[in-house]
Amino acid sequence: MRYPATITSEDDALLASFPDCPGCVTFTRYPGGEGRPIAEEAAEALTGWLETHLVLGYVPPRPRRKAQRVRKPGSVMWIDVAPSAAIPLTFLWARVDAGLTQAELAKRARVARKAVAELEHPDGKPSLETMMRVAKALGMRLGVTLNPQ
Repeated sequence: MRYPATITSEDDALLASFPDCPGCVTFTRYPGGEGRPIAEEAAEALTGWLETHLVLGYVPPRPRRKAQRVRKPGSVMWIDVAPSAAIPLTFLWARVDAGLTQAELAKRARVARKAVAELEHPDGKPSLETMMRVAKALGMRLGVTLNPQ
């Protein structure tokens, strides 16, 4: 899962903003000698923004499939979502799509509601068994993909 970031240059800094994540913006002075590359700054900002929304119980917007043209000059950079946010988001969106509350999903999956809440929280440490049960209750199967860096 990844989100598009619009990268623009302003004075001596590079700015990254996420059109799908209102208010998620970061910058760096790199390569001017200070700071980290903009991709690193953007990944950290995106993860923090998504995890904050999850902790507060909000349903963050899904990333668009294609980057749209930006009104300001700039380029688009695709930023991967950290697993700490991607896993809870995937389960949250699937539950919302199914029109279920956490309690209803827990009952279907034969797990405690707290287990579903933990699954949708970035600090949660759900067991593999819980993830498999919940996925099955949502009419899905759990899969794992490893990608080269």
